Amino acid sequence: MSRTIMLVPISSGVGITSVSLGTLRALERNGVSVSFFKPVTEAVKNEKHRDRSNEILRSASSLNVPDSFSMQHAESMIGRGDLSELLEDILARFQECARVADVAIVEGLVPNAENQLASQLNLQIAKTLDAEIVLVVCPNLDSTQQLKDRLEMAMASFGGAKSGRVVGCIVNKVGAPSQLPDTPGADITGMFEAPRARRGNLEILALFGKSPLPIIGCIPWNADLIAPRAKDLADHFSAEVINYGELETRRLRSITFCSRSLANMIYRFEPGSMLVTSGDRPDVIVAACLAAMNGVKIGCLLLTGAYYLEPQVRKLCAPAMETGLPVILVGTNTWQTALQLQSFNTETPTDDLERIEKVQDFIAGHLDNHWVESLGRDSNRPKRLSPPAFRFHLTELARRANKRIVLPEGDEPRTVKAALICAERGIARPVLLGDPKEIHRVAEQQGLSLNDKIEIIDPRSARGKYVEPMVKLRKSKGLTEIVAKEQLQDNVVLGTMMLAEGEVDGLVSGAVHTTANTIRPALQLIKTAPGAALVSSVFFMLLPDQVLVYGDCAINPDPDAQELADIAIQSADSASAFGIEPRVAMISYSTGTSGSGSDVEKVREATKLAQEKRPDLIIDGPLQYDAAIMENVARKKAPDSPVAGRATVFIFPDLNTGNTTYKAVQRSADLISIGPMLQGMRKPVNDLSRGALVDDIVYTIALTAIQASQLK
Repeated sequence: MSRTIMLVPISSGVGITSVSLGTLRALERNGVSVSFFKPVTEAVKNEKHRDRSNEILRSASSLNVPDSFSMQHAESMIGRGDLSELLEDILARFQECARVADVAIVEGLVPNAENQLASQLNLQIAKTLDAEIVLVVCPNLDSTQQLKDRLEMAMASFGGAKSGRVVGCIVNKVGAPSQLPDTPGADITGMFEAPRARRGNLEILALFGKSPLPIIGCIPWNADLIAPRAKDLADHFSAEVINYGELETRRLRSITFCSRSLANMIYRFEPGSMLVTSGDRPDVIVAACLAAMNGVKIGCLLLTGAYYLEPQVRKLCAPAMETGLPVILVGTNTWQTALQLQSFNTETPTDDLERIEKVQDFIAGHLDNHWVESLGRDSNRPKRLSPPAFRFHLTELARRANKRIVLPEGDEPRTVKAALICAERGIARPVLLGDPKEIHRVAEQQGLSLNDKIEIIDPRSARGKYVEPMVKLRKSKGLTEIVAKEQLQDNVVLGTMMLAEGEVDGLVSGAVHTTANTIRPALQLIKTAPGAALVSSVFFMLLPDQVLVYGDCAINPDPDAQELADIAIQSADSASAFGIEPRVAMISYSTGTSGSGSDVEKVREATKLAQEKRPDLIIDGPLQYDAAIMENVARKKAPDSPVAGRATVFIFPDLNTGNTTYKAVQRSADLISIGPMLQGMRKPVNDLSRGALVDDIVYTIALTAIQASQLK
């Protein structure tokens, strides 16, 4: 292990769990192997042995997180005069997880009324683990000078500047509201929103000049990171679920108590809004259901007073409930419900993996990357590309590429949201094909506002200019002007012509179209790249601790030996282009010379051809899957293989095997797969699964942008 970093909160409420998660994510993005250790748990009322950081990391990562000692145990040992023994136990437990990591992150105790020994223990633990200390602070209502004074006092408690132990600080929740509303009323809005008035960022930036420590992270307040699921509020109220719908996935960004007339509340019926109303207000209930039927994804409808929906009203609202609108019921009246809302805990639940992921990425994105990179420089261990590192690598390469990507399914809701994410994060310059009014309507239904970074092209006004170029491209195939006009009614064909004419750099489709619908126009109009004998595909399989490449799982049904060799070479080059060291395993039901038959011989011949064509690549086969991926099996079945047990690229003998394997691994292990990414095209065209999530579309757009850059 090269470095040990101890994150020490200087007060309660600094968000130490979020900062720990974000720091781990930032290191993973840089390919640094990490470990995490929380030496002693906080003393939490009613949950004495609970530690949120441990729970979250166990549920959301593949890290081996050791148990923490309870505060009760630590206090007991210190009280008996056994502090040295306690520290030895902490060191022993720390070394178990830290010896295999480049950087170990240690989370310190929060000093508060319940943890009187926190500061003393933090210092002793830092000394025992020889850790570099990073102080974590939240500005609250402090002035810049007051914040500077607090940092200096905290630093003094760890030996001051001369000790060299404190190496920097992270300032979290910059611009956060000073407090949540504490007076319940008829219209509580903004419970989960950013405040209307914030402290000026210039005041916080002034700290950089005054701080006694290097500021290695300045993390702004982001209300989206505390937006709970409707399920979390239902659990808080112990509510009865009237209609489950999308209770587990809808996020709440505002709360409205509907006690006024409908005309004075209707503007609050918006995506992410939790509407609280007495169950005997059918006017409000029906209005909310009408909004839902018009595509507005209201976060949740909460009925108070134990008033159940009348059967006639329930029947009238049935279509709205089928849209996924969650409806829950509580026995308290509106006033009591408002009071109970004040005690809602906005901490991230340990099972809310989507929110955990957002917190990690957001915090990681606001840490000083030079500092993060410096932590792993002294290590001699080979870097392994983890899924977070791969995703970060993708987005960074795509930002640098700055490509224009056309999305023919421009009015599809997931595609609209993905396009906005790509535009805002600079991943690509998306072009949506579709009726502008319909696209804006779809965006508004999701609570999105499309900015000028999103380009929308109306196909009705664009098709005419591509008729002549399309006829010219397909003249040898007898394409007529009439047929060209008819084919251009398909937005995928229109987008492909835009790509053929060089007006865009890549195309992504397939959220509502089949693979054939996406690929056929590309094969006809774009065609294969110079030197490419065929078009194939790969999936990037994001396993818990590494990324593997599977090919071909989408295009070629039964490639012969020559085609299989070409697929192997294309896939190896794709892996290398995206930061994965290619070690290619040619998969079969037999390893080495142990089996025979036409299927095995095809793989054996393909391996030989690929090795002859590209002697610079590490390729071996035939290998069974277990021999390719498991070191203990490889030692028995293929002890002399340079690939067995260490493969990163898996080439399957046919589409049946490849497609079945990728789906079995993806679904059984519940992991993310990105793809299929097409290889061998003159210009990049990529297909989506019709079940693709928004993130799948975002990363496919990123892949396409990177391919466009590499092809040029």
